[in-house]
Amino acid sequence: MSQSPALADSGELFGHPKGLYVCFLTEMWERFAFYGMKALLFLYLTKHHLFTDSNGYLLLGTYAGLAYALPLLGGILADRYLGMRKAVIFGGALLVLGQLGMAYTGSQASGSVGAAQQDALAIQIMYAALALIAVGVGFLKPSISTIVGRLYPDGDVRRDSGFTIFYMGINVGAALSSIVVAWVGETIGWGYGFALAGVMMALGLVQFVLGQKHLLGRAEPADPVLLRAPALAGLSREWLIYLAGVVTVVVVWQVLQTRLDFGWLGAVFEGHEVTLTEVVAVVMGAGLFIWFGFFLFSGISAIERGRMIVLMVLIVISALFWGLYEQSYGPWVAFAERVMDRSFLGFQWTAGQTTFFGAACVIAFSPFFAWLWPRLDRAGLNPSLPAKFGLALVLVGLAMGVLQWSTASAQDGALVGMGWLIAAYAVMVAGELLLSPIGLSAVTTLSVPRVVGMMMGAWFLFSAFGEMIAGRFGTWASIAPEADGSFDVSKALTTYGDFFGQMMWIGLAAGVFMLILAPVLNRLTRPR
Repeated sequence: MSQSPALADSGELFGHPKGLYVCFLTEMWERFAFYGMKALLFLYLTKHHLFTDSNGYLLLGTYAGLAYALPLLGGILADRYLGMRKAVIFGGALLVLGQLGMAYTGSQASGSVGAAQQDALAIQIMYAALALIAVGVGFLKPSISTIVGRLYPDGDVRRDSGFTIFYMGINVGAALSSIVVAWVGETIGWGYGFALAGVMMALGLVQFVLGQKHLLGRAEPADPVLLRAPALAGLSREWLIYLAGVVTVVVVWQVLQTRLDFGWLGAVFEGHEVTLTEVVAVVMGAGLFIWFGFFLFSGISAIERGRMIVLMVLIVISALFWGLYEQSYGPWVAFAERVMDRSFLGFQWTAGQTTFFGAACVIAFSPFFAWLWPRLDRAGLNPSLPAKFGLALVLVGLAMGVLQWSTASAQDGALVGMGWLIAAYAVMVAGELLLSPIGLSAVTTLSVPRVVGMMMGAWFLFSAFGEMIAGRFGTWASIAPEADGSFDVSKALTTYGDFFGQMMWIGLAAGVFMLILAPVLNRLTRPR
């Protein structure tokens, strides 16, 4: 296959554009910071600030949900005005500030869970820091992924492998942070762990700035003259976007800690409280579907329309996958903390460090999957995109089944061995590699080119729904501590066993449904 002159002249490394590795390293350190903080967050909330399990799971889900919802807006701004390179730099700067802000932990809460005396200033700083991180991800996340897709010519068979390599970079960062940040945070001090995440994010940002020449000019603004032109009160559009980003941080700071009670709608809704984050996400989702409906009849061809419909179905079903998958940063961590013997390979692991095994499995399996897809494609055996998504849901359901089995195997309140958790991660990650890197590639492959940034934002918006679903699912696994703050192992095992069983059946049912639907979706992507 012939390559474009720009790609040929730029040089390659290990058969891929050098810009891929610039994006790889940027995303690696961004994910190091993001997942390091995420591995600590539930434990930090429930052990340092004495949040209830339910409130901890909901904040974990709604914060991460906003971090994945905002890329919808960030993708639009990068597409139309800012360009991907500038969006990554601005988003990275916000992320550094947010991660360093998390380093202020204030005083340890006193009293009992649900009625604790908390450090109000520290909690407000925490919400502000989470807002900075969420908005920073909103600018950086869709842009860095879109840059990767633009580095490859149309029809380049290396694209899926390139995204798999890029995805492995995400998990190198996640694996390192799980071991280092989680250990530092849980054994030395929460603030030290969060600060380490911020420092490494800063290094990733510096690396991106130094390596931006390898992006081949494919991440620049669509109209540099328009971007620099004064737009309001003498400010250029570029600086107005930066100012809007700062204002959004302030808004998100308040949104994260606001809940709405719908009891006024009547007895059916009495006591039903939702977070404002969930309301915002639903509104954004509704707006996306309205835009999508108009776009389908905006003059695009029939084959483009079919591919966009398939892409939207894949994006929507991915939310359920992430709703199940993200239990690994909530109930799986609590499970490891409360009912698991964490001795393994001669070490005593912290609960946060157990998240390492998910990232380690991705790193171990990614080369195989990168090798596998081109071989299956040449043999005519490569599963379709909808089939891969269906298999991914089946596998995440089976991973939950492994953990349910582990609770049943623990006799007389004995602790569960870590081997069960590692096995569950291995099964779940096989599903992850059938969906996540393939989904990123599908956005750049199936989308109409002029809206690829928008659709990448839509991908992350439904990842946001997945995070919020995960937070709601997680509340089903909530456990109240005993009067002395400890947990009854036998009672906890029963609760977790029931919870993992529910998650298993949800995953299996959704996966089978997707496999049945796959032939119908496949026909929509073929020329008529």
